[in-house]
Formats: sequence, structure tokens, C-alpha cells
Amino acid sequence: MKHRNIRPRAALGRNEWIQAAIDNLAEQGVNGMRVEVLAKTFGVTKGSFYWHFRDRNDLVEAVLQAWRDGRIQDIEKQTVATPGAEEQQLLHLIDIYSATRNRKGISIELAVREWARRDAQAAAIVAEVDTWRLEATRKLFVGLGCSEEVAKSRSLLLYAYVFGQSLMACENYDVRIAEFKRWIAELIVRQHQEQPGTPT
Repeated sequence: MKHRNIRPRAALGRNEWIQAAIDNLAEQGVNGMRVEVLAKTFGVTKGSFYWHFRDRNDLVEAVLQAWRDGRIQDIEKQTVATPGAEEQQLLHLIDIYSATRNRKGISIELAVREWARRDAQAAAIVAEVDTWRLEATRKLFVGLGCSEEVAKSRSLLLYAYVFGQSLMACENYDVRIAEFKRWIAELIVRQHQEQPGTPT
């Protein structure tokens, strides 16, 4: 079935549809990205949607690409370090991701991951972003003088920590929580370089 392209309001472009879809994904899950739901959000007809997108799958691909590009851009920003400054950059990275994070950002991250549990296309994008994350910090650990095995292990530990604690309401756990977080960060970054054992 062909849709008649009706030019939407001048301010309503492709990027606005993508951002609305991301916002709805965070709030309502995948169903929030249905064309009729998005059109209602803007108060326009579904025909306006088809001015910018071939079909809903075109939108889905655009949403995943926007999320991927945004995450990778942030990863690159947070993991750039001049030689000799890798330790400071790793500690900074943990500080940034261990802080009270943007609730909207967390909601989007969780929604994309929930989506990935049921959709191969989303799962592939999440896997790509996670691999990029782990590889970026692996390079920083190698810059500190770690072996490849140790660098990979500590990169995985770093993200297991920052993502795990970001989902927890632990601020009231102890008045020294900030001190605990600093100690954990230093443990991850500065612990001695022992080769990980072979699983039995």
C-alpha cells in the first residue's frame, strides 16, 4: 500500500521523528515507536511520517544508527588519552559513568537492551557498541603496560562495575559511598598486573 506524501510542518524533520521515537522507546518500549503513536505525539497525520521515511523499518534502522553513533561518539570522547595519561583517563571514565547519571540516558540504554533481547537487528547494534566500549578501555589498559589478557579482563571488570552500580540505589548505603567508589576505581585501574587464571 502506497502512502501519499504530505509535507509536514517545516520544523518537523527526519531528526525530530527519530528523537521522538527514541524518547517513546525509553518511556513506552518498542510499541512507542509505532507510526500512529508518533504521529499522535506531533499532532500530525501518518502521511507526514512517510514524507521522511520509506516505512517503519526505515525508522527503526535510523533509531538504532542514531543510538549507536551517539554511544560511540561518547566512548571516543571519554577514552581519548595522550601517552602517559591512561591512568587518569580511566579514573575519569569511571567517575563519569559512576556518577548519578542522566535518568533519560539510563532509560534509553535499558530500553535498547530490552529491545535487543527480542530483535536480532537491535542485538547486533548493542553488541557492536559494547565491543567498542571494551576495546577502547582495553587500549588504555595496554597503554598502562598491561598484557592483552589483563587489559581485556580489567576492561570487562570496569564496565561490569560502572553499569552494575549505575542501576542500583546505593547512595544511602553508607555515608562513605563516594570514598568506596574511589577505592573501587583505583582497585580496577591500579591493581597489580596478574595474569587471569585459566577457568577449570
